[in-house]
Amino acid sequence: MRGMFSSSIITVAIAAAAVISGAIAQTSPQAPAPSVAVPPTASTLTTPWGEPDLQGIWTDESDTPLQRPAKYAAQEFFTAAQRAELDEARAAVLGQDRRAERGTENDVASGYNSAFWSWKRIGARTSLIVDPPNGRIPPLTPGAQKIAAAEREFRLAMLQATETCKVKSPTCSGGQYDPTPSPRRSDPPPRYNTARMNRNDGPEDSSLAERCLTGGLPEFGGPTGSFRRIVQTPGGISIFYDVGQGQGWQRNIVMNASPHLPANIRQWYGDSRGHWEGDTLVIDVTNFSPKTDFQGSRENLHVVERWTRTSPTTLEYMVTIEDPTVWTRPWTIKQEFTRQSDRENRLYYEPRCVEGNYGLPGLLHGRRMEEFAFAEGRGPDPATRDNTHGSFVLEEDPLR
Repeated sequence: MRGMFSSSIITVAIAAAAVISGAIAQTSPQAPAPSVAVPPTASTLTTPWGEPDLQGIWTDESDTPLQRPAKYAAQEFFTAAQRAELDEARAAVLGQDRRAERGTENDVASGYNSAFWSWKRIGARTSLIVDPPNGRIPPLTPGAQKIAAAEREFRLAMLQATETCKVKSPTCSGGQYDPTPSPRRSDPPPRYNTARMNRNDGPEDSSLAERCLTGGLPEFGGPTGSFRRIVQTPGGISIFYDVGQGQGWQRNIVMNASPHLPANIRQWYGDSRGHWEGDTLVIDVTNFSPKTDFQGSRENLHVVERWTRTSPTTLEYMVTIEDPTVWTRPWTIKQEFTRQSDRENRLYYEPRCVEGNYGLPGLLHGRRMEEFAFAEGRGPDPATRDNTHGSFVLEEDPLR
């Protein structure tokens, strides 16, 4: 009924407009022909001061693996049938109960299960990486391989006496079970820790997310999604990232052609310097902190981003990543973001990260209580309990 009413009103309005237009034409022969509204294109969308307009809330509405899975090595794009098959397989993973034998440690750890996760539908591309053409991260340098092996060995040492290694869980892949806790449990990690490990001697033993810290740049989202709001002003651009479970953050891009900060000044999200190349915003990012980590790269990370408005509702993001101390060559990623409704998102409630604000102190306190109990002959040795398990959903993602 509403549709019929609306159509009738539109028809009457068009007819009335035609009559009025005809009357104007008769009384004013010199009047110009009525203009036809042309939908805006990406090239016509500019700010009042003449820059390409990238403003809005943007997100990647599909899920694409960072690297191309081996199964699809020769494919740049999925077929429609493959996408449907993957979506069905992932839905089955989210819906299954994978709790271990009731009453075991892994049973309790799996209480935080797939009910708390969601996945987007599969995207068209088989990898975010477009260069190298094989869709894979370039090989690590010998130095980076050595550091990665040392970190992996240290984490496995923290797990060796746990049930996780005893039942040969994927979390213990590469390690072996030994009922005797590792003598390395009191050693410092090979370098500043950014990932979860089976030790809670202090806050730095936990992952960045558990400490309410973000991984930083570059940011490609995750299974549960992420959003970025771009705001432009004359001479400046700001991007706010809504990511993770409250680990939102903001970056400001300097647009005054000034050089990067001195090399001794390091920042969590690096130092972003931007300029325009035609309709593309190019951002050069350096000066990262050695406490951040992107795929093993830290203070030597160099990122060059390219943001291009490709239509009123789409934004292309390309980023080239390099660190000669970690990878044998630079590599490039491509994403397409879709504009979200400004009206439906006009109210934004600042996210809160309860992990770091409340959960982390609880983890540390709980571990101390376990140690006190064990010292008094009550309860198991905390070194034989795995506090890193419970992330089986991501391990079993058919897309990875």
